[in-house]
Amino acid sequence: MTLTPTARSEEASGPVCRDTETLAESAAAQAAGIATGSPADAAGSGVAGVPLAPQEDLAALTRPDFPLLAQTACLGQPLIYLDYAATSQKPAQVLEALQHYYGHDNANVHRGAHQLSARATEQFEAARDSVARFIGAASAREIVYTRNASEAINLVARTWGEASLRPGDEVLLTVMEHHSNLVPWQLLSARTGCVLRHVGLTESGELDLDDLRSKLNERTRLVSLVQVSNTLGCLNPIAEIAALAHDAGALLLVDACQSLPHLAVDVKQLGCDFLVGSSHKFCGPTGMGFLWGREALLEAMPPFLGGGEMIQDVYLEHSSWADLPHKFEAGTPAIGEAIGMGAAISYLEAIGMERIHAYEQRLTRHLFTRLQAIDGLRILGPTPEQQPHRAALAAFHVDGLHANDIAALLDSAGICIRSGHHCTQPLHRHYGLSATARASLAFTSTFEEIDRFAEELQSTIGFLREHS
Repeated sequence: MTLTPTARSEEASGPVCRDTETLAESAAAQAAGIATGSPADAAGSGVAGVPLAPQEDLAALTRPDFPLLAQTACLGQPLIYLDYAATSQKPAQVLEALQHYYGHDNANVHRGAHQLSARATEQFEAARDSVARFIGAASAREIVYTRNASEAINLVARTWGEASLRPGDEVLLTVMEHHSNLVPWQLLSARTGCVLRHVGLTESGELDLDDLRSKLNERTRLVSLVQVSNTLGCLNPIAEIAALAHDAGALLLVDACQSLPHLAVDVKQLGCDFLVGSSHKFCGPTGMGFLWGREALLEAMPPFLGGGEMIQDVYLEHSSWADLPHKFEAGTPAIGEAIGMGAAISYLEAIGMERIHAYEQRLTRHLFTRLQAIDGLRILGPTPEQQPHRAALAAFHVDGLHANDIAALLDSAGICIRSGHHCTQPLHRHYGLSATARASLAFTSTFEEIDRFAEELQSTIGFLREHS
């Protein structure tokens, strides 16, 4: 297996790619659990872990695997997708894993004695093994499937939170949090009387660690924050925060939605107690996510939802619960989506997360160089010079212009960016803004796309100013 582009074919419905094997083994083999070893094993040829050559072009190697990116947009312009922080695009290997399951092995898991159910269960649990390996979990028993990261955080709030927190106990959050890491705790506060406190920012748009230290106290029971902000792009020092939280007697929950697609994440090195992620952020299907928790914590937590699958024995008056992780997985799960998530992880491991991060660092520096040259444009968060490992995104405001107008005109040129509050309304209020525009990159992004985006953005700003 080598990192080579796939052959392309044109169909009536639009550009499609996939004739030959590329980064990973066939999706069927992945789904069957063959690629369940180390990241290097997943690569087959030993590609994963190889240092990134100074000018290696990951986009050229990987874009042939992404059919959607071959589209043309308005007026025959190439489609430029710069909204990866909202959702990633999916490689052919993931699409094939979904098709293979539904076309060959579709059956419910864990409950059937027939061969289809056995194959579906094997693939479903192999994907759980892949998640555990991807984040360095001690066991697949620590991986709970959820619909998304939002559900995973709600699970912790409704189970650990309701069982553990009393009036006056404190949950420490930050002003940069996604709504998914604010609203569940607000609901918990209303139910339990726990107190929510929020850590502020430095002038550069990074987490204020001095403020965090000042707000940690003997009443703090949980610290919950993002590893990477989807608006500021800053990378928070999770291992340091974990040590501070534990010294205060608190647990730490990490929202890793914006870090898992872009850099290596290891829960042992981070030192956290819970971590959540969403499949669709890292090349997998939508409607699938996971909660990782320390096994002892998960064992002590009550079930989240009741129903089939999460039980051991059911009587008319009472029930007993299944072992981990199934205690938290009521009802028929998203089987195909879990298998697709496993295929996405195998794909990323075949490239190597260190290589992805190194390539995206180069893209980020180029993006900032182009945007910083535009008059009246202000980027939120630290620069690559201030924080070299920051995320490959830029949320920005242009004086006198609305982000939605900028995004709409760019879309007419075939360039897809995000505009709005990015589910971080409190953060935008902190900066006195109602909305920003955001360009976010991935390993399939190119320097040429950044250049065209910057040129079209400059023209768009000029047009809007002229007609405002």
